[in-house]
Amino acid sequence: MSQALPFVEALGAAPLPASGIAWLDASRREQLDAFVAIGLPDTRMEAWKYTALRALGQRRFAVGDAQAATRVVDPAAFALPGMDGPQLVFVNGVFRADLSILDALPGGLTLQPLSQALRQDAEPLRFVLSRHEAEQGDAFVRLNAAFAADGVLLKLAAGAKPAKPVHLVFLGAPAEGDLAWHLRNVIELGEGAELTLVEHHAASGEQQHLATVMSDIVLRDGAVLRQLLLQQAATGSSLIRRSKLHLGSRARTISHVLELGGALARHDLHADLAGNGASFTTRGVFMPRGRQHIDTQLAIRHQALGTTSDSVWRGVADQRARGVFRGAILVAPGADGSDASLSNKNLLLSPNAEIDTKPELEIHADEVKAAHGATVGQLDERSLFYLRSRGIPQAEARALLTAAFCRAVLDDLPDVALREHLAALLAVELPA
Repeated sequence: MSQALPFVEALGAAPLPASGIAWLDASRREQLDAFVAIGLPDTRMEAWKYTALRALGQRRFAVGDAQAATRVVDPAAFALPGMDGPQLVFVNGVFRADLSILDALPGGLTLQPLSQALRQDAEPLRFVLSRHEAEQGDAFVRLNAAFAADGVLLKLAAGAKPAKPVHLVFLGAPAEGDLAWHLRNVIELGEGAELTLVEHHAASGEQQHLATVMSDIVLRDGAVLRQLLLQQAATGSSLIRRSKLHLGSRARTISHVLELGGALARHDLHADLAGNGASFTTRGVFMPRGRQHIDTQLAIRHQALGTTSDSVWRGVADQRARGVFRGAILVAPGADGSDASLSNKNLLLSPNAEIDTKPELEIHADEVKAAHGATVGQLDERSLFYLRSRGIPQAEARALLTAAFCRAVLDDLPDVALREHLAALLAVELPA
């Protein structure tokens, strides 16, 4: 039974963070009890069909890092071009004021650790932090709700448009043993507000921690979010994330996603297009190597008139790695005139690599446009022959074709310096 797993036993017996806020402490206890009762999801659940958690279930993690506030970390691990604006940094789940940049915030922007916001006035956060998840597959959401003592609170006032990106850094660092740490992010953009947000999961040294990061993001009417999600976790770590977006009328989100690190990396990216004319665009690439397992679950719900979504994803797996991609689009009743497009193309660079892709399309409205497709294959032999016939060695020719395949998801990134930096990161991950 799942309850007997060392993972569940250890976390079930761990002390919960105490806030002194009655409703929050009660909610944490309820969430932990629900997690222990249900246990980890298994491959019999459709959402976890291709991601087995047997190895994780046999591990035990210590909760939290008492030394995180003083651990020496390398700032180069999360340095990115153009990130000279507001910055919030967490090391092993603990806020680091010494690495953050929170002075002179632009007008209309509130950016602070969630723990600080709870101490100041917890009541406005009551609904989002005490909400219970109903699905059995949301075990990690429950676990996060029980143990997340900190995270990000970001609010942007109506009409505010900061000129510089906000950089959120979640850094894993070596510690005395394997740790489990958890963060909860609450992000809200007011009507007509515009923000560029960089969410960066990085590592300063090798470790085998478990991290869960859950983000609730709300865009009010007419708001615009330009988002970069860069995942470079340590190669031995496990990282489970959920990003849940709610878009109001005419709100727009443009997300660029790079999934590169972690031994086990799972990201549930859900978008509810709840207002008329809402728009959601994603461009993503996942590139597992060695024995990495990277799982992306993209779910888009068109719930209102004239909503649009456009998703282009690329996957590349090498050696004995495994990639998983589920792209689910639901056009709900009443979402007439919606336009949904999703493409997932994948490359296998080794006979032992595997990519499982599962497109899903469900339409319950009228006058809908929908395009949905997925492929898994190998490098085009004709293109490879063309390059080799011009004197390019086979290994270099393969790398050139793979790089071009992946760079397609970066072409519309407006920041040239950042785009070139990310392209260089992808090149580093390519097989030698």
